Amino acid sequence: MAVRYVIGVAAGAVVTFFLFLLMQALIKSDKSPFSDAAAGQILDFVRVQEDQELITKVRKPKPPPPPDEPPPDMPKPQFDSDVSVGVDIGAVQVDVSLDVSGAGGFSSDGEYLPIVKVAPIYPRRAQTRGIEGYVLLEFIVTNTGAVRNPTVIEAKPPGIFDRSAVQAALKFKYKPKVVNGEPVEVAGVRNLIKFELEDE
Repeated sequence: MAVRYVIGVAAGAVVTFFLFLLMQALIKSDKSPFSDAAAGQILDFVRVQEDQELITKVRKPKPPPPPDEPPPDMPKPQFDSDVSVGVDIGAVQVDVSLDVSGAGGFSSDGEYLPIVKVAPIYPRRAQTRGIEGYVLLEFIVTNTGAVRNPTVIEAKPPGIFDRSAVQAALKFKYKPKVVNGEPVEVAGVRNLIKFELEDE
């Protein structure tokens, strides 16, 4: 029993001695495991975005379109009046003087006579292509001298000058036919309108 006690005391003395040596070694050392920071450097990576080169485009305004050329002088189409109602125009007295003092404005009987004839407009398409032709119209001369219901009887070439001829005929003015002192309508009046280009 005493031997064990002696061995325990001896072992405790040896352990204590080594602990003192360890403590002395730690005190002499400049580095402290509790206070000194770990050796090394911390690198902070920051990615810098490179400046992009700006490409600028200079937009030039479009030039204005060239002005349209004015249309060439339109030739005046020649048109003839061909009245086929059984009346000889040469035998009729041309008396255009109207007496507007009376109630009806007509003093004597007589056939209808043309007073105003408007030249038709030459179609642009036909003019640029050099197309010529004619249109034969039939219409009614009213009791006021106006033209009503102009229709195309014959046209060459068909469909080219029809509209222009009809529009011109609607502007015609006539001295109406007078029967017993009263103006009356005359149906079946025909008029031939020619479309011809002038030679340059």
